[in-house]
Amino acid sequence: MTTASPDPENTPTRHVPVLLAEVLEQLGPRDGETYIDGTFGAGGYTRAILEAADCRVIAIERDPTAFAAGQALVEEFGGRLILVPTTFSNMADAAERAACETVDGVVLDIGVSSMQLDDAERGFSFLRDGPLDMRMSQDGLSAADVVNTAEEGELADILYQLGEERRSRAIARTIVKARSDAPIKTTRALAAIVERVLGRPRPGDKHPATRTFQALRIHVNDELGELAAALTAAERLLKPGGRLAVVTFHSLEDALVKRFFNARSGKQAGGSRYLPEPTAPRRDSSFRIVNTRGVTPNKKETDANPRARSARLRVGLRTEAPAWREGADP
Repeated sequence: MTTASPDPENTPTRHVPVLLAEVLEQLGPRDGETYIDGTFGAGGYTRAILEAADCRVIAIERDPTAFAAGQALVEEFGGRLILVPTTFSNMADAAERAACETVDGVVLDIGVSSMQLDDAERGFSFLRDGPLDMRMSQDGLSAADVVNTAEEGELADILYQLGEERRSRAIARTIVKARSDAPIKTTRALAAIVERVLGRPRPGDKHPATRTFQALRIHVNDELGELAAALTAAERLLKPGGRLAVVTFHSLEDALVKRFFNARSGKQAGGSRYLPEPTAPRRDSSFRIVNTRGVTPNKKETDANPRARSARLRVGLRTEAPAWREGADP
């Protein structure tokens, strides 16, 4: 993955891994070690890790287009890179396919890549007219399917819960009315519907459809569910002393990661439907938080790459305590 702000700019951005130097510093790649890049994208983190040490990377990519493009990097690094076509929630299976029981570090860069945002045919951005798709894996229900078939109440809940859209009910009502005349098939058509409710954007302001598109993308790809599953999978795979580095791009993702590290470090319980409240006595801490406030990009990086401005890196150090039982605790 790469830059993936919920407020993409009008100008296409070249593929630049966000907080790359900071991620490398935290992972500290060493010869002979094994790392997982759970969000391969264009391979920016993977390449940097492989160039930093004579190590091995198991990279995961759910997007068939990105997976195909990544074969060149597999050939370049030979047996040191194993690229697996799956979701990062299936991290354990990917490691098993690579004949690996434990790893020394995991990096996750959560969000949409610049390649996906800038490809109109993928339907992620309202700035480029294309099919209303948004599927990272290019299978399952598309955003158009959701917009044209979901009940009004369900649509409103999606927009409010996953996009933090305060006018969710009015937007859902307008969508349902519009689709009764004709199916909503394109990104521009949906953006225009949102504009009817919220008005056209003024110069310099976020587009009013930003939160709606974010919510639909998260829903279609089950991004928060995938993230929660990936965090617990990383906990089980990491060796004592191994590090989990997670780069997020909006508040819902960051809050989920923060709750996970807080719970696993003994600071507080979960409090999320993705990371439910514990039902058993408090366990030994399986992580130690490395950076309590998280790391954000410096001005030089955000000036060069505006999509990086909402990024935040959180890192946890795996302790010797056993992984918490899946499903019972956060």
